[in-house]
Amino acid sequence: MRIVFATDLSDANEAAIRSRTCLDCLGNIGITEVHLVTVVPDTVSSGLPGMDTAKDIRKSLDSPRKVFESAGFNVETHVARGTPHRRINGFADRLDADMIVIGSRGRSPLENRFIGSTARNVSRTATRPLLVERIAPPDSEKAVVKEHLFQHVLFPTDFSENAREAFDFLPMLKGATQSVDLLHVQKENAPAAVDDPESRLNALADEVEEKLGIEAGVNVREGNPVEEILAEETRVGATTTLLGTRGRSRLRRLLLGSTSESVVARGNNNVLLVPPSGGRR
Repeated sequence: MRIVFATDLSDANEAAIRSRTCLDCLGNIGITEVHLVTVVPDTVSSGLPGMDTAKDIRKSLDSPRKVFESAGFNVETHVARGTPHRRINGFADRLDADMIVIGSRGRSPLENRFIGSTARNVSRTATRPLLVERIAPPDSEKAVVKEHLFQHVLFPTDFSENAREAFDFLPMLKGATQSVDLLHVQKENAPAAVDDPESRLNALADEVEEKLGIEAGVNVREGNPVEEILAEETRVGATTTLLGTRGRSRLRRLLLGSTSESVVARGNNNVLLVPPSGGRR
């Protein structure tokens, strides 16, 4: 398996890369090839501070490259100029990547330009699964917010085809996942969207046990879907939330959906977004 790992060359991003949490979990799910990508936006005319040429920027990738290589990964580095989310997604499609990884610091778009623009735009337009890894705030003693990326997965589902595609991605995480919780949220004061959601969750739990060899918890909640998903993340102690997305429109913009987008923007958990496979080349 190969990934595109997008980095903005910040100290926080490098600290997350150096975290054994990140390296071990990626290795445990079968990642062997890492493509480190950094993009200089067109709006930056003279490069990053202290970096006047593409050669200087490529040299700055030496440190994270060596970290990945020392952990046993095969690594290639890429420097591009342009619109970050387009170039990141372009690399992922051209390389036929199994996943894109982007770091994000906290909930507020004002605290991190990645989640404020690049990560959100990548999530809206990606045709590849995207992992948004939460980087710890500057005053934290940890490099990342949640350790052991895929150890405990929360899978919220509305039982749509898009959610099913995300669920079918779950066995890819088998080497790193020890716990799974399944969630369906019934909108408050609204007609039931599906019949007998608990039985349907139990059927999915049986599949989890068959494919991953672990029992899955099930829960049906009523309320605002985003609020209930965020509350469930905390209640069960999930380290990653797995969500399906809607697919491309005629304008080639991923219709991420208000629930998925809000969980990415407002949550503090790692989020793995799986778009429909039909959009992949």
